[in-house]
Amino acid sequence: MITIAGNGVTAGVHRLWTHRSYKAKWQLRIILAVCYASAGMNDIFEWVRDHRVHHKYTDTNADPHNSKRGFFFSHVGWLMTKKHPDVIQKGRQVDMSDILADPIAVFTIKYAPILKFIFALLLPVMLPVYAWNETWSRAFVSQIFIRYVLVLNFTWSVNSVAHIWGSRPYDAHINPTESLIVDYVTSGEGSHNYHHVFPWDYKASEFHNSVTTNTIKFFAKIGWAYDLKEPSEKLVKIVAMNKGDGSHPLWKAVPYPASKID
Repeated sequence: MITIAGNGVTAGVHRLWTHRSYKAKWQLRIILAVCYASAGMNDIFEWVRDHRVHHKYTDTNADPHNSKRGFFFSHVGWLMTKKHPDVIQKGRQVDMSDILADPIAVFTIKYAPILKFIFALLLPVMLPVYAWNETWSRAFVSQIFIRYVLVLNFTWSVNSVAHIWGSRPYDAHINPTESLIVDYVTSGEGSHNYHHVFPWDYKASEFHNSVTTNTIKFFAKIGWAYDLKEPSEKLVKIVAMNKGDGSHPLWKAVPYPASKID
C-alpha cells in the first residue's frame, strides 16, 4: 500500500499533473488517480497548485512550506497553520487550466472526500480481513496508524529533509538538496536539487533507477505513457560543472583545478 500510494503521489500528482513531464492516456490517469486517492492527501487541485507555487517561489514567503521557517514548519507545520498572505496571493495567479481541462482530475477533485475515505481508509482495512482472514485490529493498526502515517511523513520529507540536509551538485545557490534517505523512502524523489533545476524531467533525477521512473517506463512500453521529457546528458553536465557545489561525480574526472565548461 505504501508503494501504491507512493506512485500515486510521485508518478501521478507530481510528475504527471504538476510538472507535465510526460503524458498519460485515460487508463493510466485513472490508475494514478486511484493510487493518489489511497495516499489520503489534499485533492489534486490543491496539491498541484501548492507545488507549482513552491517551485516558482521556492523558500520564500510565497512558498507554502518555506524551509527557511525551520524543519517542523516545512515538514508538517505548514498544514497546521494559516497560509502566509503571499502564498494565497501567488496561488491565485497559478495557471490551473490544464487540471480543470482533465475530466479524470476534475472527477477526483469533486469527489475527493469520498474517494479518500474509500481508497485510503475503508478498502485498505477491509481487504486484508476478507481476502486472507487478517484480524480487524491488525488491519486497522497497520493501514491507519502505520501505513498512512508513513506515507504522509515520507512525502513531507521531500519538503523538509531534502531542503535542509544534503549536497547540491546541480545548483549550489538554492536550498533543495540530494538526499539518499528521502530517495529511498519516496521511491525516487530524493534527487531534489536536480529536480528543482530540471523540474520537467520525468525521472526527477539524472538517473533511471527509481521505482517511480521504472513504473512510468513500463507504461510507456505498453503505450499508456508517452512524450517523456528529459534534458540531454550534455546539458546536465554543463549545469553541474557551472553551477554545482563540486559534489557531482563528474568533477572527479576533471583535472584540478576544475575549469568551467560550456
